Amino acid sequence: MADLVVQRPEGLYCPPGDFYIDPWRPVERAVITHAHADHARPGHRHYLAAAAGEGVLRQRLGDIALQTLPYGERIVHHGVELSLHPAGHVLGSAQVRLAHAGRVWVASGDYKVAPDPTCAPFEPQRCDVFITESTFGLPIYRWRADAELFAEVDAWWQANAEAGRASVLACYSFGKAQRILAGVNAAIGPILVHGAVEPLNAAYRAAGVALPATALATEVADRALLRRALVLCPPSAVASPWARRFGEFSSAFASGWMQLRGARRRGGYDRGFVLSDHADWPGLLQAIGATGAGRVIVTHGSTAALVRYLTEQGLQAGAFRTEYGDDALEPEGAA
Repeated sequence: MADLVVQRPEGLYCPPGDFYIDPWRPVERAVITHAHADHARPGHRHYLAAAAGEGVLRQRLGDIALQTLPYGERIVHHGVELSLHPAGHVLGSAQVRLAHAGRVWVASGDYKVAPDPTCAPFEPQRCDVFITESTFGLPIYRWRADAELFAEVDAWWQANAEAGRASVLACYSFGKAQRILAGVNAAIGPILVHGAVEPLNAAYRAAGVALPATALATEVADRALLRRALVLCPPSAVASPWARRFGEFSSAFASGWMQLRGARRRGGYDRGFVLSDHADWPGLLQAIGATGAGRVIVTHGSTAALVRYLTEQGLQAGAFRTEYGDDALEPEGAA
């Protein structure tokens, strides 16, 4: 029996349904797992995405022909039953469940299994075939609990505020920035953001996600306030003229890549906080196991390592070549 999802030059294609999942070339019908730029691209004729992600998707892609679907609601297109289920990655992120001719396939998009107050939690779906990411698909990647991580961020911010230095925290504007906002202690001082971050904050707030008050850094002239602030900005902004307004400041980067020795030094940051919106190695294995899938297809990241491990565990494992990136490859200022 033919596969329910195959590779094409345009992206991952469902032949019986005649639609694509997160295509990287313009197509007629695109099912979008989430609004990060490597998964949600402009130029498609028709978009289908989870209702929870409508605000961020429109904020990033503008006036598109968008059909939304509540999590768990099922539709049938050309005989393929399609539904979207929370992926726990960012606001509106979804796994795509496809059922056809007695088979069930699930395409995960990007996901994490750790709790996150800014998006719906990951919901594993039983299936025959699971298409998984593997951004951090190596055993070295193991995340700490958020409470422990954010206590460190708060301590760094507090020490800087007491020393009269701004705390400039580089992070990706969609997803990571909002997760940081929801996790830090806003009583320490003012929170300022880059212009790429605030429109996405607004989309999160409109979706009902509680975030502390933020202000655009460019609209604050009070030097005393600037020196006590936590400042969230894209990585590219830290070494740009935009950051000069803060005078002396301490810089940090929040990313899963901070787990790698030397990554902070190469980036020129004073601190590195290991915080990712992707599953770590135990999370990947937990998610894959929960599907009960006998076949697993790995799309992007450390594909070879994960395929090898899953094969050793007795699963039928392989990989799709895709043009998806990861949180380090998102366009700075837009992700």
